[in-house]
Amino acid sequence: MTGPNAGDRDDEAPSETTRRRMSRVGSKDTGPEMRVRQTAHALGYRYRLHARDLPGSPDLVFRGRRKVIFVHGCYWHRHPGCKRASMPSTRREYWQAKFDRNVARDADAETALREAGWDVLVVWECETKDSHGLKDRLRRFLG
Repeated sequence: MTGPNAGDRDDEAPSETTRRRMSRVGSKDTGPEMRVRQTAHALGYRYRLHARDLPGSPDLVFRGRRKVIFVHGCYWHRHPGCKRASMPSTRREYWQAKFDRNVARDADAETALREAGWDVLVVWECETKDSHGLKDRLRRFLG
């Protein structure tokens, strides 16, 4: 669609500028993920990263304990009630569908892992800011 209202359609993909900006958002070695990894390591736990043989490729995998940790960004994974999970003001239908797919994929991976006998912990990006709370949560989950 071209013309003055070309960007107003909700079902259209984002502009090339937006697409380029979003493509630079990393999915591995993010700040929140690094904080979780450093905290787990400081507590004496050793883990593997991004196990592609497990549903959802969990961020941290503790095979001997059969436990995994996902570190989710509040925006992309839609942290309920979090101010970081805002909705873009344009192309709302497009973004809602994209976010819904992310949430469904996360739920499917978590269900598959639990059914296979794994314990799953989701740590949200905003929760990694509280280092003491993060340490206690990891200790309870892994201990």
